[in-house]
Amino acid sequence: MTSQLDKKVEAWSARFSEPLPELVQRYTASVFFDKRLALVDIEASLAHATMLAECAIICLDDFNDIKRGMTQIRGEIERGEFNWQIALEDVHLNIEARLTTLIGDAGKRLHTGRSRNDQIATDMRLWLRAEIDQIHKLLIEMRRVLIELAEPHVATILPGFTHLQVAQPVTFGHHLLAYVEMLTRDSERLLDCRKRVNALPLGSAALAGTSYPINRQRVAELLGFNQLCANSLDAVSDRDFIIEFVSVASLIMTHLSRLSEELVFWMNPRVAFIDLPDRFCTGSSIMPQKKNPDIPELVRGKTGRVNGNLIALLTIVKGQPLAYNKDNQEDKEPLFDTVDTLVDTLRIFADMVAGIQVKPEAMRAAALQGYATATDLADYLVKRGVPFRDAHEAVAHTVRICVERSCNLTDLTLDELRNILPAHVALIEPDVFSYLTLEGSVASRQHPGGTAPEQVQQALNVARKALYTT
Repeated sequence: MTSQLDKKVEAWSARFSEPLPELVQRYTASVFFDKRLALVDIEASLAHATMLAECAIICLDDFNDIKRGMTQIRGEIERGEFNWQIALEDVHLNIEARLTTLIGDAGKRLHTGRSRNDQIATDMRLWLRAEIDQIHKLLIEMRRVLIELAEPHVATILPGFTHLQVAQPVTFGHHLLAYVEMLTRDSERLLDCRKRVNALPLGSAALAGTSYPINRQRVAELLGFNQLCANSLDAVSDRDFIIEFVSVASLIMTHLSRLSEELVFWMNPRVAFIDLPDRFCTGSSIMPQKKNPDIPELVRGKTGRVNGNLIALLTIVKGQPLAYNKDNQEDKEPLFDTVDTLVDTLRIFADMVAGIQVKPEAMRAAALQGYATATDLADYLVKRGVPFRDAHEAVAHTVRICVERSCNLTDLTLDELRNILPAHVALIEPDVFSYLTLEGSVASRQHPGGTAPEQVQQALNVARKALYTT
């Protein structure tokens, strides 16, 4: 009886005089991670078999046997009954060996006109295309959740920061929409990446194409590819599409990491702008009072993991000559890990953000600290003819006096302001205080992209419509 190992040797190594040692088999095998490609491998094989039959390269009986065998194998895989063999190296040879066991010589004819080189490139593109579609939907949901959180807070004031120091008042809705903008760009990048993923390598064979009269366009049609890979050498060795996707994923994770840092900061009791749902936090093994924002912290950490996958993939490719090299076996685990990490992160993050409890009073109290409307006082003087640099210096002097007195700008009386700014006394009228209020400050940013509540509401409306177009 022919063993599974013998079948593996028959598949490629009649040229060799000795079998692979067990350690080498384990070192070179990929089946225990690339088996997740099994269903797309079957899908691609059936499309290839259909084309072979239509081109009269295999007979109709063989084609029908292949369909019957693949149907059975698909069922075994879906039910968890398939016996994966490390001696058969990878997902392709495992399925081919089982197919040959089920249907005999017809199974051996399936590989006509193709190589594992173009086969794996096709499988990876099919698998990644489906994952991109899933991730795009999750990005839309993440953007929707942020929009929903922002909607009731178009006028809720909090301090905007630069250098993590109080800068100027903004609204919480405006702040959240900044992340919607980031994720919208991520959606655009993801869809653009998908265009380059959706190209068919099959038919390139090992590296030079095939001498059989195949119809690559027909396979592309059956598998939903929009274009053919134009060069057989490039088709089997190209991993740009994987690197590009992981680059997009790294940016998505980076944006979520930035928001995570804000959530950690906002949740700190000394800030207390928000509270996260308990189900996304943990306590301390020693300090009973603790509520730790574990999920945002983990997102920050897992961003480094995805960024590391990008560097690993770039390193795998950088020294490879044309065409296919075994190095490319190492492309799968970084890709699979990136997809798994990103999908889980987006699912959990959207649920967490949807449950955020906002604390407007704390936000407003913080905005009243740090002289956030100092720029508005400078703008008041500029609008009355004072050169900006002179106005800047005058207001900086005023702030220093307020610091010495431990008071806010709005605590000063009109006479005190005039006395502090004697060079501009004639310009300072009672309306100055409308410029020094938080509401007056944000309302004055009345332009597209500004933080005025009316502008924030318009931006929300645009962002909501974009959910269905991007």
